[in-house]
Amino acid sequence: MASKKGSSRNLHTQVVESLGESIVCGVFQPGDALPGEAQLASEMAVSRTVLREALKVLAAKGLIETRQKTGMRVRDSRYWNHLDADVLGWRCASLPTDDFVEKLVEMREIVEPAAVMTAARRRDPAQLEAIREALAAMEAAETLDDWAAADLRFHETVLLATNNELLSALFSVIEAALGTFFVMSARTAKNFKYALPHHRAVYEAIRRRRPNEAAAAMYTMIEDSRANMRKPRRRK
Repeated sequence: MASKKGSSRNLHTQVVESLGESIVCGVFQPGDALPGEAQLASEMAVSRTVLREALKVLAAKGLIETRQKTGMRVRDSRYWNHLDADVLGWRCASLPTDDFVEKLVEMREIVEPAAVMTAARRRDPAQLEAIREALAAMEAAETLDDWAAADLRFHETVLLATNNELLSALFSVIEAALGTFFVMSARTAKNFKYALPHHRAVYEAIRRRRPNEAAAAMYTMIEDSRANMRKPRRRK
């Protein structure tokens, strides 16, 4: 967990990321005591001031707490801020568990069909064009990474087309998890463009302002990805 040399801000960020990922990925289990400040600061090659500021950040995310006499401990995961962008990113840093993937699919089932219905009703010409451009980028993608980036953009533009700032803000929260999910799903398939027809159906329903068709197409897309993710995963 040693940190690289740099500004205090960079060191602070490195400590937050190193400890946060270690907690979220299970190196430190709920209830585990963290090493004392002096030991941690020495191991990470940072000042105790930098370390304390990093620990405050982790406490604000619900990952750790400080108790009298027993020191810093990892909190039970039910107290974690699971929609925090960093926490989501750390969960996706290693291969996500099947349980986490299923919960992400459930969240998509709840949010995205309703979102595309709203987009079909409210989208303006510029927003429709942004969705079309994202779809075109998916069609033109030659690599898995290009596909995943375009796929992520497609879903972002759909949420933006709802013209609901709360829904569009949700994308920034779940972006890391969705990006990881899209890569995993595409990697599992024989052809990473397997979901392209579903995306075309969603776009066409939004273009024609048919909310129910848009929701049905999105739900089909999500169910297909769920089935695909249950197949044995293959590596790059």
